[in-house]
Amino acid sequence: MARISTILSCLFGYMFLALSFFVTAETILRKTFNVSFQGADELGGYALAVGSSLAFSIALIGRGHIRIDLLHDHLPKNIQAVLNWVSAVLLAMFAILLVKVCYTVVRDTIDYGSVAPTPWATPMIYPQSVWFGALAMFGAIATFYAIRATYLLFTSRIELLNEEFHPKGAMEELSEEMEDLEHREDLGHKSEPDGAH
Repeated sequence: MARISTILSCLFGYMFLALSFFVTAETILRKTFNVSFQGADELGGYALAVGSSLAFSIALIGRGHIRIDLLHDHLPKNIQAVLNWVSAVLLAMFAILLVKVCYTVVRDTIDYGSVAPTPWATPMIYPQSVWFGALAMFGAIATFYAIRATYLLFTSRIELLNEEFHPKGAMEELSEEMEDLEHREDLGHKSEPDGAH
């Protein structure tokens, strides 16, 4: 799952990096030569839809979805396990609902041959197919986690269930940030030429 998260994060980053280059070129051409590609807003909308769908999966794998944990850590372990299981199952149901709604939109687009109301008149099936693929990935991961949580619950592996599915607390987030900072510093030292420090 960590590898999948890394791949999705790279896709997310490259997509918005490419969009930023496009918007920069658009701005320079418009201000300097009074020429416009007339598609920056359109591409931005597609990037937002696909990027947010990718972010759902990235947040799910990293346990980044917000949960109110004010009382969670003070409850008995068995109740924590049930709440963690419920959260995994409900998130999977929500993800499946999103995929179903997106599929309906894509099917209507195919039936009507819809195009974007923009100068490019992009056939909507292309961006919507990518959007659907990103949401389908989220639905598949959420469903896998729900099945995993259900298996752990009904095999009475309470400790493991709580370890894998409990809401991420402030101390855990701080610990991860410190580890990431140390990793970046190590990479920085390795990239410096000998004798630079």
